[in-house]
Amino acid sequence: MLKTYLDDIRVALSLLTRLPIRVPTDAYQRSHKAVWAYGAAGAVWAICVWAVATLAMTFGLSTLIAAGLGLTMGVVVTGAMHEDGLADCADGFWGGWEPERRLDIMRDSRLGVYGSLALILSTLLRWNLIATILADANSLLALMLAGMFARATLPVIMSRLPHARSTGLSHSVGSPSGRSVYISFGVTALIGLVFMGASGLMIAVIAAFAGGLCARLAQKKIGGQTGDVLGASAMITEISVLIAFILF
Repeated sequence: MLKTYLDDIRVALSLLTRLPIRVPTDAYQRSHKAVWAYGAAGAVWAICVWAVATLAMTFGLSTLIAAGLGLTMGVVVTGAMHEDGLADCADGFWGGWEPERRLDIMRDSRLGVYGSLALILSTLLRWNLIATILADANSLLALMLAGMFARATLPVIMSRLPHARSTGLSHSVGSPSGRSVYISFGVTALIGLVFMGASGLMIAVIAAFAGGLCARLAQKKIGGQTGDVLGASAMITEISVLIAFILF
């Protein structure tokens, strides 16, 4: 049983990061159940971002530069897959009039105006948010909550929305169901409650609202979810949690 759970974590890391994780071939048969471990990928992302930024500040670099280096490490760890999803969704959702046309645009490798603006604005926003949070003694906690909630909302979206197309990474994972869908979100919410009390629960509510808003928009625009939708949802949720942490 322990090996199964460890394999699930490896599967989650292999799907949501670009870390050189060795995963047994048969472990991918549980991809739809391994969604309970998606929060682990967010935790790894947070630790990498925080470690690089903290090291940079230790060497005397400004908080803004340290945040930029930390964010760069985060992009490297994830292979920019979430950023890619955000850009594709921005181009597709607002670049086409029909769901079929929007899906075609999302699959196009070329970057449009909407996608470019989404990348620029989201990157600048995350950069400044991380820089602000690094000045706080609980910066690692903030990044952990942001990274984990951003991934923990994905299984819920995957279970609630149908696949918008019959191919792609999200389709290959399958449609998760049962308790595994909510474990990652529940664990992250518990961490927020333990370390932040009522404010932690408020952040959980905001994360759920952000993920739900993304899901509702995807349902309206393309009739379901894709890997790009999940990537964009992760980005929006991450930004929402970082803002909420600063507010609370």
